[in-house]
Amino acid sequence: MREQLIKHAEIFPIEFIVRNIATGSLSKRLGIPDGTILEKPLFEYCYKDDALGDPLIAKEHILIFGWAKEDELDEINKMTFRINDLLQGMFRGIGIKLVDFKLEYGKVWDKENEQKEIVLADEISPDTCRLWDIESEKKLDKDRFRKDLGNIIQAYQEVARRLNIVPEETNISEVNFGKTTSIKFKKK
Repeated sequence: MREQLIKHAEIFPIEFIVRNIATGSLSKRLGIPDGTILEKPLFEYCYKDDALGDPLIAKEHILIFGWAKEDELDEINKMTFRINDLLQGMFRGIGIKLVDFKLEYGKVWDKENEQKEIVLADEISPDTCRLWDIESEKKLDKDRFRKDLGNIIQAYQEVARRLNIVPEETNISEVNFGKTTSIKFKKK
């Protein structure tokens, strides 16, 4: 049986992004060809604010505005690169490239040590990762939705199937809503 422990966390207002292959906003922002394999993982920070579009920020922004302390940032960076290594190996073992992903962290009170502990406070899923099939480079993630490629549920199920966390047979099927159209209101 799968279990999880839920704790209330004080969330850092930062998205921590790891890129192993250039694509998406990185390619667009810097003109780097889509699919360029990076020599080493690229680490980026974004300020979590939907109204501002989650802007890219520098380490200095985080420190100056007090969103995290330097030692906290160092600990998060180490944890994030460790998670990247673990995920890359896990996905490579099932024929999937881990292109990039984002994580969020928080602080929880550790009663034993009577201090706040930094914890991963985010899911790891095809919604937070870019995942490509190693052979075909077929997208198995949220880009299927973003780029209107269809078969979103099947792509997510393929990842789950390869990870052996969903049985082969399932009763989930994709719902086709068709294209969205605007509604015209009559003026009174």
